[in-house]
Amino acid sequence: MDKHTIIIVEDDEITALNLKLSLQKHGYEIVAMYDNAEEAEEKIASYRPDVIIIDISLQKSNDGIELAKTIRQNYGIPFIFLTSYSDDDIIAEAAKTEPYGYIVKPFDPSSLHATIQMAIFKFDMENKRSEEVTTAKLDQNSVEKLLYAKRESDMPFISFGNGYILDISQDEILYNNEKIKLTKKERAILRLLVAKLGNTISFSQAIDYVWSENGATENSIRTLVWRLRSKLPTDIIRNASGIGYYIEK
Repeated sequence: MDKHTIIIVEDDEITALNLKLSLQKHGYEIVAMYDNAEEAEEKIASYRPDVIIIDISLQKSNDGIELAKTIRQNYGIPFIFLTSYSDDDIIAEAAKTEPYGYIVKPFDPSSLHATIQMAIFKFDMENKRSEEVTTAKLDQNSVEKLLYAKRESDMPFISFGNGYILDISQDEILYNNEKIKLTKKERAILRLLVAKLGNTISFSQAIDYVWSENGATENSIRTLVWRLRSKLPTDIIRNASGIGYYIEK
């Protein structure tokens, strides 16, 4: 079996070396190590590693977060943040990039290995889900038909996500029978995800359904989903890396 390949982006030489030695002991192949985001970005396409480990605070700035955004948008490679931060604002900004895990300094070798294995597994599962994605446009009528078929008996309710209810007739979302205040676009993307419960909604499908005006991009969807997640009591929306989002049945 081929070794999983990893790029380390860490500007502290001792931490980078400890990471390398620890990962090699667990059977990983370290294909490159960089101490800055710019050089790492130039080489990622050449190596195409299985996982990238990124220090959030490269060169005492948030360059690690900017690098993660580039990886998410352009490469479709799972990345894990290495951090010694507990600052809520920095963690919230890092979370927007949708990392596959966090490793807190000083790291524990066993936890490091487990985090990488989970990242690889999650990425593989997301890629398998991409095979379920259809390129057909989901318009208003087709979504309404899908929702209608999911109703409970003759009531206009659909239960999902362990405690959530979509009231089709009122276009309302409830959690434990309490209404969640959402914007029109947030309700629309959630309605779409519920209509295709268990299946991945691609970025293009979400854009076609949620936005009537031109100019929406994948980043528009990512921002919308991030805002929606912040309002939902529990995290029920899953990422399909580089493809879109889904809610499990």
